[in-house]
Amino acid sequence: MNKSYTYLLFIVGLLYSCTSSELVENWKNPDIGTFEAQKVLVIGITQNDNNRKVFEKKLASELKKNGVTAIMSLDFFEKTFTTTPKTEAELMALEEQLTNQGFDAILLSKVVGVEDKVTVVKAYRNLDKTFNSFKQDYYENQEIYHDEDYYEEYQVFHAESSLYCICPEKERELIWKGSIDITEPENTKKAVSDYVKVVIWALKGQQLLIIEELIDEGLDL
Repeated sequence: MNKSYTYLLFIVGLLYSCTSSELVENWKNPDIGTFEAQKVLVIGITQNDNNRKVFEKKLASELKKNGVTAIMSLDFFEKTFTTTPKTEAELMALEEQLTNQGFDAILLSKVVGVEDKVTVVKAYRNLDKTFNSFKQDYYENQEIYHDEDYYEEYQVFHAESSLYCICPEKERELIWKGSIDITEPENTKKAVSDYVKVVIWALKGQQLLIIEELIDEGLDL
């Protein structure tokens, strides 16, 4: 194996050995090569408003640094939006509102389960589900906002970020889904920072939202 490539693999491994978040599953729509968006809505589903603010602000900021126009849901939704469950019809109306305001993508993140210390049914109820639209994903998981016992005794969080296209005149569909394990959820600042790094890294690698020219540095791959 080329020495330069071996060194590159070592550096990548070193960087991610110190992180509290790990990408454990990465799915991309096989019909999509690259995907750019004019305006992305960043949503974090959590009952803790402060954690939601920290997460959405960090992710939106990192996307903006990479040239993506990203808006936090906290800056878009009315304060009462998450206080009551939304019907599918209301979420469909929300999608129309978003497209009318220039949004063509939604990046939705949530905790879907835990490794242990809760019942298997509760921990993994949505872990293997793939939602084909933002409306369906949000509708099925919005109870997280209100369930006070949802995070009790969590040790390893199983989180998931999904990128949805809500492009006008195109089918609204799932573009990308990444499943990420968080091993230090009690350290909110570190957990959020590491999680966002993994999401940005995955999006770059898949040429989604953040489109970069692939540069051949002469490595013998």
